[in-house]
Amino acid sequence: MSDSSWGAPPQAGQAGYWGPTDGGPVQGAAPAGPAYDGAFAPQHGSPYPSLSQNPEPMPDSPQPAPAPQKKSAGRDLSAAIGVGVGLGAVIIASLFVVKAVFVGVVAVAVVVGLWELTSRLRERKEINAPLVPLAVGGAAMVVAGYARGAEGAWVAMALTALAVLVWRMTQPPENYLKDVTAGVFAAFYVPFLATFVALLLTAQDGAWRVLTFLILTVVSDTGAYAVGWRFGKKKLAPRISPGKTREGLVGAVLFAMVAGALCMQFLIDDGAWWQGLVLGLAVAVSATLGDLGESMIKRDLGIKDMGTLLPGHGGIMDRLDSLLPTAPVVWLLMVAFVGS
Repeated sequence: MSDSSWGAPPQAGQAGYWGPTDGGPVQGAAPAGPAYDGAFAPQHGSPYPSLSQNPEPMPDSPQPAPAPQKKSAGRDLSAAIGVGVGLGAVIIASLFVVKAVFVGVVAVAVVVGLWELTSRLRERKEINAPLVPLAVGGAAMVVAGYARGAEGAWVAMALTALAVLVWRMTQPPENYLKDVTAGVFAAFYVPFLATFVALLLTAQDGAWRVLTFLILTVVSDTGAYAVGWRFGKKKLAPRISPGKTREGLVGAVLFAMVAGALCMQFLIDDGAWWQGLVLGLAVAVSATLGDLGESMIKRDLGIKDMGTLLPGHGGIMDRLDSLLPTAPVVWLLMVAFVGS
């Protein structure tokens, strides 16, 4: 979710602006100097007094009331809804038809997300994190997590980091440490966290666990947006994301806890509604932190979105920001509540 502006003070040169400008006197003020003084000074022998001698009060002219500003979402909502529905259909179809296809969808999303992240690092910071070992290792990480569990995910993560170090050696040594550090960070941030979605899928009711994870994250974001847009006044983290409010966070928590109670009660084997309340609270916190984390990255890079692949949403990474850190939280609580 990107930040949106609620309006800025009028600038010089715009209608209604009466402040000083860089290149001249105050706009709207009478010009100073002899031309102005002579125009209104009484001439010799004139029977009329000057304006300065007998100023007559000027009637107050009514000023039109400023038009109220409407809050704007800052995005094309119709495009965002259409893209969201399309993505949801693809994800649900692959999730409940063939699990391996869903794993492939996750792997593709990881590769595209890595491409977006490394491209923005190169463009904005001149950091050349090697994409080839990241893409190959990231896809392998997701597959290994599904096929071999957590142990496979850790081994794939270690091999991917090693591949980043070796791949970068083929280039000049300048900025080597900076590039490989960014590469290892990218490997952890995108594919390793996404591997926990594959780990959710390995359970007997894995498809329903993944669906619960997706529902809670989307509901949390929706609750934050709806409540924050309607009632938001107090900023949550103005230096990171000015559009987010404390009221929005409360909305995210309430929406996610209700959805969590329903999902754990009716979708998860041996689940209980009170476990859903805890799960919903944890998801709301982790999703918000994930959103703020990527906002921090984009602030540092000086960009609004990570990409333009998804109309109304930005890039793949702009949709994964709250999902990635939430996946390990949901996996851990699912294992604690109902086992693996």
